[in-house]
Amino acid sequence: MAGLFIVLEGGEGSGKTTQARLLYSRLLAEGHAPLLLHEPGGTPLGEQVRRLLMAERGSHPGMEPVTELLLFSAARAELVSKVLRPALDGGRAVVCDRFTPSTIAYQGYGRGIPLSTIHTLNRLATGGLASDLTVLLDIPPEEALTRVSAQRSLLVEGQGEASGHSGRQDQEGLRRFEQEPLAFQRKVRQGYLKQAKADPARWLVVDGSLPSERIGEVVWERVKGLLSKA
Repeated sequence: MAGLFIVLEGGEGSGKTTQARLLYSRLLAEGHAPLLLHEPGGTPLGEQVRRLLMAERGSHPGMEPVTELLLFSAARAELVSKVLRPALDGGRAVVCDRFTPSTIAYQGYGRGIPLSTIHTLNRLATGGLASDLTVLLDIPPEEALTRVSAQRSLLVEGQGEASGHSGRQDQEGLRRFEQEPLAFQRKVRQGYLKQAKADPARWLVVDGSLPSERIGEVVWERVKGLLSKA
């Protein structure tokens, strides 16, 4: 049986990481053997690249957009070759927190790198691998960044764990993209929406401002249908 590849996408504070974990847990509870991944990361090299890429802007103020793009691509090539493809070839369901659509949205629409360049690099890094389903949690960046600030405040005050609120799971300092201006965040959102509009059969756009449980139900209904066809 072929594996199933599901990608969770969205801007900063959209809740995609939470939904990726919820979907992974649901697949596990339903008797599947899912694999949960995140980008960049998932391999020793990928985790090193993650620390470089996601550090606050003050840590690497001179990083060029093309450098950023190439680092993402290098981490992705490692992940696809060593982890992702073997899992899919083994018939597993893979849930990935970000994949090639993030690069198109952030480095293409956000940074302004030509989309033709990004598509070429994505094909090189993935060998043409694409998701069976990409879930976009769409939320206005103004609302999402307000959510991020509120969650960060909870963690700073030491309330996150005590209240049972997991907050954001990023390590301290891994906030390069959260620190980008609102204009950048809006471009990223438009980049995602344009991708979804261009390929509606493969994308599921969900209102990211809905309660987490409701989002999880909508996502599961779509995934359940794909599992029945696998």
